[in-house]
Formats: sequence, C-alpha cells, structure tokens
Amino acid sequence: MKKALLALILVFVLIVTAACGSSNTGKDASSSKPATVKVGISPAELPTWNLVKKLAKKENITIQIVKFSDYVQPNIALNNGDIDLNAFQTVIYFDSFKKQHHLDLTDIGTTAIWPMGIYSKKIKDIKDIKDGDQIIVPNDATNLSRALALLQKAGLIKLSSNFTGTEGKESIKENPKHLKITPVEAGQTPRGLDDATAAIINCDMAINAGLNPTNDPIFREDSSNNAYVNIIAAKTKDKDNQTYKKIVDIFHKKEVTDFIKKQYKGAAIPVVKPVSDLKY
Repeated sequence: MKKALLALILVFVLIVTAACGSSNTGKDASSSKPATVKVGISPAELPTWNLVKKLAKKENITIQIVKFSDYVQPNIALNNGDIDLNAFQTVIYFDSFKKQHHLDLTDIGTTAIWPMGIYSKKIKDIKDIKDGDQIIVPNDATNLSRALALLQKAGLIKLSSNFTGTEGKESIKENPKHLKITPVEAGQTPRGLDDATAAIINCDMAINAGLNPTNDPIFREDSSNNAYVNIIAAKTKDKDNQTYKKIVDIFHKKEVTDFIKKQYKGAAIPVVKPVSDLKY
C-alpha cells in the first residue's frame, strides 16, 4: 500500500515537473517571437518606412505601417494606443500639439528635415508677388508660424521682435505689400494654388500633391533650424522601450540615410542627432 502511494506521489511530481518545464518553454518561445510595432506615418514617408520595415524584420521586429493624411489623427491615435509610434511631425509642432491637447507623449528619435516651400502656378519668382496678392498658408499654430517666418525670410513681411516661432498672424509687424495671408488646413494648401498667387506647403503635402519640393518652390527654407526636425514619438511610458529604440537605430543606419538622400533628392534631409540636441 505504501509502495503504491509512493509510486502515485512520484508520478504526480513528474507530471508537475513536466508541466513546469512545458510552461517555461512556452515563455521562452513567445519571447523569441517577432515584436509587432504599429507606426503611423504620412504617405510621403512610405518609401523610407518600407525600407526600415525590411531592415527591422532582420532584427525580429515586425513593423505595421499605418498611413495618415492629416496632422491631427496620428498623435490622437498614438495617445489612444491605436498605434505604438508615429513619425510625421516636426519637434516644435509635436511640443505644441501635445501641450494643447494634454497628451502624455515623448519624442524618442530624429528622422529628417523636410524644408517648407512657397509654390505658385502664376509666378516664377518670389519678386513677382504684387501688392494685394493672396498667399495660402497652413492654419495649425506651428506650421502657420513656420510659414510666417518663411515669408519674412523671403522679404515679404516683417514679424515682431519677440516672435518665437509659435505665434500667428498677430505677430506680423509690417506687411508692405498688403498680402492677403489666408490660413487653411495643411492638407488643403496645394489646392490653393488654383486660386491664390502662391501657397506655402509642407514638404510631405507637396509630395502627396505631385509637386517636387526641390525644384518647384519659388522660395524655400534651408535645413538648419532644429525646430523643424521631424521626430519619432511614443507614449511617455514607453520612451525606454528597447524595441522602439532599436527602430530609431535602424532609421539612423547609413543604408536608410543614403536612401533618403537618393529617394527625395533634397526634399528630405536625414538627421541622426539625438533628440536631446534639438534645442530651439
């Protein structure tokens, strides 16, 4: 009887041990499965992210690309957990948007600068803008401010001395040509070319509209302003996520930066500096 009981206990121990071994094996197997990361981007950046996706696959990371056609939904989707990262916006826009909408998001890496340009179907030179001409500009706070700064650089207006890069039309101190500066949603700025003398268009929106951001503008930003570096953003609680950091590292690989230079021919300029260097 005792031998039978001992044998029964031994069988029980073996079963429990086997079960524990099976459980650990399953855990190890699941940890070796590819991490899946949803990244929200603008359509203009799809070629680059297709390459990043391919390279990430070699690192056991599966990237799912989600395209957005505006500048509002990608941050809302990130905050709501519908996506894991987004990569479409300048750091100054990001800082302003998350503050305005009370979002707990953090920039974790840099991508590129996409210089903004002044486009026109009616004139060939910025000097041909006449008194009373209409200029279409983006209406969101940071892109409007960026457009005004570009108009000042072009010599068309003068902004107040305390302009910081986040103000609106109230910051215009002098408008000697009485330009009609008309803000519209950023995605609609290319359509303004049919009616207005000129439109100031974000680089990705210009590409989406079939424009060439290198050759078509009659006046263009340079790439020196840190405020307009595009970034990769995550939820703040995920800012130290090693998989997300690996995606940033992949984006900074020479293969990717060389691809950006070749693909966009100056319309996008890769940036590999850390976000901590983006003081503006």
